[in-house]
Amino acid sequence: MDLNADFTRRAVVHGARVPWVASPMPGVERRMLDRLGDEVARATTIVRYAPGSHFAAHVHSGGEEIFVLEGTFQDEHGDYPAGSYFRNPPQSSHTPRSDEGCVILVKLWQFDRQDRTHVNIDSTKIAPMVDAARPGVRIQPLFGDRREEVRIELWAPDREVTLADHEGLELLVLEGSFSDGGEDFTPMSWLRLPPGQPLKARTGPQGARVWLKKDHLADAQTAPHR
Repeated sequence: MDLNADFTRRAVVHGARVPWVASPMPGVERRMLDRLGDEVARATTIVRYAPGSHFAAHVHSGGEEIFVLEGTFQDEHGDYPAGSYFRNPPQSSHTPRSDEGCVILVKLWQFDRQDRTHVNIDSTKIAPMVDAARPGVRIQPLFGDRREEVRIELWAPDREVTLADHEGLELLVLEGSFSDGGEDFTPMSWLRLPPGQPLKARTGPQGARVWLKKDHLADAQTAPHR
């Protein structure tokens, strides 16, 4: 299955308008944002766990990146409330579940295959820093290496927010709203821009809080095993 699989083009999914689709595990549903491959795929997905649902133990051959949007996600290593960001590198394993239910953003098979770095951060405990180069923008850094940068950005109300110098850009609206390219983005809206295509956003009256990843599309994206 290929979905928003041309990474040279702008891609948009308004997640709150997309129906939930059942996964192979009872109680776990998905809203797919982009995907290359079938059940084993290079994928970006919003996933919902019903209370008490779980996945069987499994190994992440291509790595897994998660940001918890609502509720509490859990595995044998701990509990991850809303705002948690973590990275399970290639060849790591766990048994995920959620006792109370949760909604998470999940990215699969998007790691350097040699990466073995575990990350576990509670973004609610990170004090926002002013971005001196971009008025009205504050940043909560989550991760950065030679391949990519991941952060939360907080945008002031009624502002122009731009970001032009990047090798791929991806955003998910957490709170508030903005417009880009004549289109309105509200909570659970997702936007992906190819390398070199600038973001030219205008925030709404309440500003916006977004999860953001940049510079991760410099290389061609392929499905596992293709």
